[in-house]
Parts: sequence; C-alpha cells; structure tokens
Amino acid sequence: MIDRNEAYALMTAHVAEPALQAHCLESEAVLRALAARLGQDQNLWGITGLLHDLDYATTKDNPARHGLDSAEFLDGKLPVQALDAIRAHNFEHTGFAPSTPLDFALRCGETVTGLIHTNALVRPARMDGMDAKSLKKKMKDKAFAASVNRETIGECQKLGLEPSEFFTIAIAAVAGIAPQVGLA
Repeated sequence: MIDRNEAYALMTAHVAEPALQAHCLESEAVLRALAARLGQDQNLWGITGLLHDLDYATTKDNPARHGLDSAEFLDGKLPVQALDAIRAHNFEHTGFAPSTPLDFALRCGETVTGLIHTNALVRPARMDGMDAKSLKKKMKDKAFAASVNRETIGECQKLGLEPSEFFTIAIAAVAGIAPQVGLA
C-alpha cells in the first residue's frame, strides 16, 4: 500500500480544485477518526478517504464512472477493501453496493464533510464551538446544504454509531485540520 505522502501527492496531482482538495482532506480526517473510534486501521481508512475522489474532475459528466475509475487507477496501490469502498461510495450511480464497515464509513464520512464545511462557513466562529446538536439542527433543514444526502449520513448507524456521536467525531476531526481547509 502506498504511504500517506504518496497518497497526498496523487490527490494534489489529480484534484486541482481547492474546494475538492479540502473535501478530500476533511474526508481523510473523518475516516481516520472513525477508524480510531472503531478500532480499525487509521492509515488505511485515512488514505481511502483522501483518495476517494481522484476521478471526480474526469467523471463529473459521467457519474456512473465516479469511483470506478479511481479504483481502477489505484489498483495495486491500495488493498482491495479500500478499492471496494471507493467504488461503493457512489453506490447510487455505480451500483457497487456498500457492505463493509469501511464502505459505510467512507459513504457517511465523506458526505458529512459537506454539512460541516457549509455550517462552518456561515458561523462567525467557523469550527470553534460547533457541536453535534447544532449540526443535527442543520441536518433537519433540508434547504441548508441541500446537495448533502441526509440518508447517506444516516448510514453511520450501520457502524454502530448514533448520529450525535458520529457528528461529534466528525466535527472534532475537521476542527483538527481547520486551518488547512480554510475553516479557521
């Protein structure tokens, strides 16, 4: 498996848009935190989060390929379980069904970053003081961050995590890299 430095270099080489780079970094942080909480391989889960959207720029007009192209490109660089999670994160378009904890963690973990990031942007204190309760309130407001799939975030329960705990973990993870992703 490639190391974090190689993964970061791949991400920055294939993901040019700063907002998408921030999303990849946030996904990495959330996946590492989920792995820590669930007793999983933090490095594997983090790198999977970091690299899950490598093909976004080339597949945005063909969503049925999003995740599949990344997995093909990363074959031999990541273990099969990471490649499968990358394929499954876009299940609605690829038909590659999530089945493992890593699959569900990537799906809910990368999705919640959109809700957290948007919430931070509308708060004067950005990430400071954000908590699960305020994020749950934003989640109920379907007009807020309307493109964020609330059902996918709910898949945290397939990891044995209630939404409040999941939000607490994810908020802390993103807060830990806030300066890197423009949320400080």
